[in-house]
Amino acid sequence: MANPKNILFVMFDQLRWDYLSCYGHEHLHTPNIDRLASMGVRFNRAYIQSPICGSSRMSTYTGRYVHSHGATGNGVPLKVGEMTMGDHLRAAGMGCWLVGKTHMRADAEGMKRLGLEPDSLIGVRVAECGFDVFERDDGMLPEGPDGSYDPDGAKEYNKHLKAKGYESDNPWHDFANSGLDEDGNVLSGWFLKNSAFAANIDEPDSETPYLTGRGMDFIKQAQDPWCCHLSYIKPHWPYIVPEPYASMFGPEHIQPVNRSDAERQHAHPVFKAFMDTRVGQSFSRQEVRDAVIPAYMGLIKQSDDQMGRLFDWLEETGRMQDTMIVLTSDHGDFLGDHWMGEKTFFQDASTKVPLIIYDPSPEADATRGSVCDALVECIDLAPTFVDVAGADVPDHILEGESLLPILRGQTTETHRDFVMCEYDYSASPIADRLGVSVEDANIYMVATKRWKLIHCLGGYRPMLFDLENDPKELVDLGDSADHEDVISQMFDHLRNWATRNSQRQTMSKAQMTALRRGSDKGIVIGAYEEGDMSERATVKYRNRTAPHWSKRHGNPAGSKS
Repeated sequence: MANPKNILFVMFDQLRWDYLSCYGHEHLHTPNIDRLASMGVRFNRAYIQSPICGSSRMSTYTGRYVHSHGATGNGVPLKVGEMTMGDHLRAAGMGCWLVGKTHMRADAEGMKRLGLEPDSLIGVRVAECGFDVFERDDGMLPEGPDGSYDPDGAKEYNKHLKAKGYESDNPWHDFANSGLDEDGNVLSGWFLKNSAFAANIDEPDSETPYLTGRGMDFIKQAQDPWCCHLSYIKPHWPYIVPEPYASMFGPEHIQPVNRSDAERQHAHPVFKAFMDTRVGQSFSRQEVRDAVIPAYMGLIKQSDDQMGRLFDWLEETGRMQDTMIVLTSDHGDFLGDHWMGEKTFFQDASTKVPLIIYDPSPEADATRGSVCDALVECIDLAPTFVDVAGADVPDHILEGESLLPILRGQTTETHRDFVMCEYDYSASPIADRLGVSVEDANIYMVATKRWKLIHCLGGYRPMLFDLENDPKELVDLGDSADHEDVISQMFDHLRNWATRNSQRQTMSKAQMTALRRGSDKGIVIGAYEEGDMSERATVKYRNRTAPHWSKRHGNPAGSKS
């Protein structure tokens, strides 16, 4: 074992924390991810900073809350000037490369204003979230009457499929994400009922094995210390998987849904609006869960097998000895829990994610196979990586904290008392349905180990859950008079977070502290006479002589003429 020279940063998309066997799933066995947990630390309370792909990832990549970086939703650009882990790591002598998805939208207007050419080195890095790109694949090529959601989606992957003989103008859809009936009709994976069919593709050619191979291709050619962000597209929808995974699970393997009639009947109005979306109504039907969840489990099983392929190769090539491995997700998936689908609300099914970190250094031997119960946020990864690279963590920019002290047994807790998550739904039809302005279409979650408060702007009452006595988050105590003190305390946490200084990024805390001591550069404020300040500080103003300028012009010294 040696101190880590490299970092393999694996992120899955829409992987629920409790759909891994090391986190307690009864029927879905993930021995390869479990193996990584046995070699490192499994974090039990890791939270994202926004329950949607783009803004969650921007927080992870910048090490900053959404409130700070401003990329509040999918398609909202990350403004020019926001530093990312790539900027910090390169300054520390470590490359930072992308293989897969970021869901980042470049600030084209900001780049134009500053004269940053998109094809220049700095321009490409700004446009790619600070990464150098080995292969970007945001993995989505949906098309509609108004055009394509992302014309560059699955670009290289589609080239790969076409070269292998998958004949289509969009093989990502027609083969990797659709089934086929006996008459040759494409059964689109966009329709949830088709999740029950196998994807019409050879399993090694599907998205997850493809990206694993591309990650290995990067590592093979990498020389200098590197961080590789291997960012998978699955198990994000379309929920469809090739054989043999399509047949591995059935309705009998689906865990009981976590919801109650009472929470629906007495739902907070904003919560109810999320329940009443089309995806929420769909996943409230058992036939939808019966079709989708076995496919979702198959996608996770395939992902675990690919982790086995990757980890075995790292072992065989000796790279496991000097590479830190971090495995996580950008958010979860409700899958019908709480009468919802997707991820855009704040119960743990959405906001809590798996986080497993393997550190090859001898200092981490004492924590191998342990479970950490500390409150952790995904913004902690960037400072952890900077720490691994041997640089000082710029804590006036990075709002998280390094997890190395936990990994190496120096502590069992982070410094925080609460975690934060936020969602701007102003671009969602839900805002129209509620009649909420753009300014008020924001929701904030603050959670301690005991309590979770959800605050919806727009004059709504808060929601409150007792995570100790109601771990399934089914009983909303937000209007309980008996919990007014708790609600007040949680709002104090929210207020303290909202009033933090997050925008002073040009001077460090140490520099600001040094300014308190003042400087002997000639500013004298409030001194009535020489003795009020040290001789050193006022040396330039003592024992000086000058000619009587006024006498030269016929005025006695001190006259007011």
